[in-house]
Amino acid sequence: MGKKTFLRGAAVLGATGLVVQVLGAFFRIPLANIISEEGMGYYQTVYPVYVFLLIFSTNGAPAAISKMTSERLTVGLAGEAHRVFKLSFIVMLAFGAVASSVFFFGARQIIDIMNVHEKSYYAMIAISPALLLIPVMSVFRGYFQGMQEMGPTALSQLVEQSVRVGTGLALAFALLPMGVEYSAGGASLGTSIGPVAGIIVIAIIYRIRRGKILEVVDKCKNNQREKAGSILKTLAVIAVPITIGVSIYPVMNLADAFLVQRRLVFTGLDENAANALYGQLTGFAGPIINVPMALALSMALSMVPAIAAASSSKDIEFLESNVKLGLRTAMIVGVPCSFGLIILAEPIMKLIYPMQVESAAGAAGSLAILSSGIVFLCVAQTMAGVLQGMGKMGIAVLSITVGFIVKCAATYFLVAVPSLGIKGAAIGSVLGFVTVAVISFSAVRRLTKIRFDFALSVAKPLAAGLIMGVIVITLYKGIALAVGSRLAAAVAVCAGAGAYTVALVKIKAIVESEIKMLPKGEKLAALLRKARLL
Repeated sequence: MGKKTFLRGAAVLGATGLVVQVLGAFFRIPLANIISEEGMGYYQTVYPVYVFLLIFSTNGAPAAISKMTSERLTVGLAGEAHRVFKLSFIVMLAFGAVASSVFFFGARQIIDIMNVHEKSYYAMIAISPALLLIPVMSVFRGYFQGMQEMGPTALSQLVEQSVRVGTGLALAFALLPMGVEYSAGGASLGTSIGPVAGIIVIAIIYRIRRGKILEVVDKCKNNQREKAGSILKTLAVIAVPITIGVSIYPVMNLADAFLVQRRLVFTGLDENAANALYGQLTGFAGPIINVPMALALSMALSMVPAIAAASSSKDIEFLESNVKLGLRTAMIVGVPCSFGLIILAEPIMKLIYPMQVESAAGAAGSLAILSSGIVFLCVAQTMAGVLQGMGKMGIAVLSITVGFIVKCAATYFLVAVPSLGIKGAAIGSVLGFVTVAVISFSAVRRLTKIRFDFALSVAKPLAAGLIMGVIVITLYKGIALAVGSRLAAAVAVCAGAGAYTVALVKIKAIVESEIKMLPKGEKLAALLRKARLL
């Protein structure tokens, strides 16, 4: 296996993650328009709990399996890599069965513990079957990612999300006459149907490639055979910290699920009003933040096997180049998302929620605040990937634990401030992101002794972001009165993306050799040269 930076894999998973999140937004945006902030409150009450449990099987386990697979393949132990796959399959099937049962049979108890609206019950039980299938699918994904083949994961994600969106919206619409709570349950049921299609796709890919995989295993003769118990222990030791380490945004949302409605009721709001405001924060503003979060998470997960391989082979130069590139990529992704969403928070909300204008406007303030933390979230996720690849999962866990404590404390006190209300939860999330980013980055610098070029990694992306911001706000204000707020926002977003790309290339925040690392990079570089941007 030759050297591969994480960038190509990150590009594949990042592009897929972007499409998946766009599909997810396509799901939740019309869903919010259909079932309003009340229905989104029911849907989002159970969703963060589900996501946190799901992350173990979609991110923690695949990242652990990919790391263990990559390390064994690097030293020529293909047979042991395949044993990791087989043993993980058995364990994750059992885990899925337990998690699914807990959600289905213990739904009312979970709702009582969270002290949230009882009408969330239908969404809770409808989402439980997904936990049976997704853990099994995660084993296939982790094995392929360990071979640094991101295509099977990408394809299964696309199929899974497409089916989820189609069935979820159809069921939500069909069940709406029965009541908003049943419609929210129908939307959740789509989340359980999507994985059926995803697991079929990736299982077929494995079946097709199984012959070649076993051929490599047979050729790899060695007397090293690790005990099954040792493999499973290693899987748990790696997967659990990785789950926590990559759960930065979901963990913050989990804190909101337990704290926000209680604190809003404490200020004097009734249960329905608190549920509606919570729906604005997590059901309206949240899906937009999920897009850059998905890109950051894709980078983090793609870095794990690349950093693991570099650490295993003691290739310091390869490790350093990937870490530096990771920080710069995090900044390049995070800066425009932060700047653009802060500037156009309300117009963007009104653009994508035309049927719920009042709720969209109400959520705009929270979106602007959350957006200021996107760049820190991207850095935090990327540095978590570095720490996990280096086998320093404990530090990643420590950073998010401290960040979670900061988030909970800030949310508890700020939400109860009448002038802040729901915005206090958004401020708490940003403070949590900053805390995790600072601790994780400091740890990576201390462990690797890398001297980062902050002018290249930080200053240039910020400069490109400022250029983009000036163009966006000028263009939006210049045409909004003539063409309307929604169309002006759409035009400004597209123009800002183009301006940011041009600025990055012109100030050499990204160079030709790095562009060529991307899928179809040679063609992209040629196109940029033709346009005289390179």
